[in-house]
Amino acid sequence: MLESLALYFSLFITAFGAASLLPLQSEALLAGLLVLGSQPAWALVAVATTGNVMGSMLNWLLGRYIERWRQHRWFPVGEGTLQRAQRTYHRYGRWSLLLSWMPIIGDPLTVVAGIMREPLWSFTLIVLIAKLGRYLVLAAITLGFLGGCRT
Repeated sequence: MLESLALYFSLFITAFGAASLLPLQSEALLAGLLVLGSQPAWALVAVATTGNVMGSMLNWLLGRYIERWRQHRWFPVGEGTLQRAQRTYHRYGRWSLLLSWMPIIGDPLTVVAGIMREPLWSFTLIVLIAKLGRYLVLAAITLGFLGGCRT
C-alpha cells in the first residue's frame, strides 16, 4: 500500500513539475509505470493528468499576477516578447490551449492564458482535455492498443 502511494505521489509531483517551466518528463515515468503493470492504467493516467493540469493552473496563476512586475529590470521576459505572446493568444483565443500538451510551447501558453485573464473554468476544461488526451494516447501506445508492439 505504501509503495503504491509513493508511486502515485512520484508520478503526481513529476507531472506537476513537468507542467511548469522545469525540464521534467512525466511521459517517461508514466510509460515506465504502465509497463510495470503493478497499478491500474486508468489510475496512473488520472494521477498524471491531475498533476499536470494542476501544474498548468499554477502557471495560469503566475500569469495572472506577473503583470505587476513586468516593468522591473530583473523581469525574465522582455516587453516585446510578452506583447507578441499576448497578440498571438488574442488572435487564436482560448482554443490555442488545446496545444498546452506540447513540449516547449505548452507551458508558456498556460502562463500567457493567465496574463490574458482567461477565466479559470474554461482554462481548466480546455487544458484538461489536452492533457488527458496526451496521456491517453501515450498509455494506448505503451500498452499496444494503437498498433505498437509489446513484448
